[in-house]
Amino acid sequence: MALFALATAGASTAAGQEWADKMFKERTHDFRTVGRGAKAEYAFEFTNLYQEEVHVSAVRTSCGCTTPVLSADTLRTHEKAKVTAKFNTNSFIGQKGAVITVVFDKPYYAEVQLNVSGYIRTDVSFDPPEVDFGEMMPGEVKTKTVTITKTGNSNWRITDVRSQCKDLAASLSGPIVSRGQVQYRMTVRSRESLPEGDLAEQLTLVSNDRAFPTTEMAIVGRVRKQLTVTPEAVSIDTVTSDEPVEKRLVVRGEVPFRITDVRCDDDRFEFEIPADSKKLHFLKMRFFADSENGRVAQRIKVVTDLAGENTAELVVTGTVRR
Repeated sequence: MALFALATAGASTAAGQEWADKMFKERTHDFRTVGRGAKAEYAFEFTNLYQEEVHVSAVRTSCGCTTPVLSADTLRTHEKAKVTAKFNTNSFIGQKGAVITVVFDKPYYAEVQLNVSGYIRTDVSFDPPEVDFGEMMPGEVKTKTVTITKTGNSNWRITDVRSQCKDLAASLSGPIVSRGQVQYRMTVRSRESLPEGDLAEQLTLVSNDRAFPTTEMAIVGRVRKQLTVTPEAVSIDTVTSDEPVEKRLVVRGEVPFRITDVRCDDDRFEFEIPADSKKLHFLKMRFFADSENGRVAQRIKVVTDLAGENTAELVVTGTVRR
């Protein structure tokens, strides 16, 4: 990952506010067509690419149809945060859109605009409003059932269910038709191959409705990581003496494991690796400052003997001033 020093980047970079835009992977999202009361959320992730600390002073929205939620307001080098846009499908209907403005006041003032849009229809509903697998172990398989109801047209039919995620499978019962209403029971199943981390996917229901041929439904959950390191972001503050800075890291797994290596490109770091195999390890890290002043921003990888050389990463930041 590239690392830039804004303090020396020149006035044009700060004035143009491009530095803030570059932190975001995406700045637009279309919820497409969603049902009334359906859960519709999208997380705009951003990463501090710079040596300076980044601070978000405010997040505002242009429309009450969308509520923004900020996960963290202060980011050190390499740290990540999210602005989650929540589409308020219970309170609004029809075509809606909003501009979310993220205001930064450090290291320079800047504003980033995030755009969301979508159509909220009242004639299609889901019970429950989303597929929520909750927290799962790696390799665990779960199944959830949803009732889909269409009112106002007993000839409405779902012709297909599509997902961009190969680790999910969906199936439908036959339509249950009554006067002015059609219902389906949909079963959604997670596969053993679902990767670790947060799950935020969508199912697209394709129907014979020419006006609104597709309707989206959210799928959420979280597959627990087989290996974690705490904390994931370590600050050594300002180092001014010859005494080493020592930190203790906690490396945790679901099954016993050994730490086989710690990879770091900065030879000022030293690690005391435990030799035994267990679920919980305390890993000592020491930083020895040299005569070179400046910012420290180092990504460190902990390697284990778990299947697939499973690893965990952390970021260490600080300053050497001798």
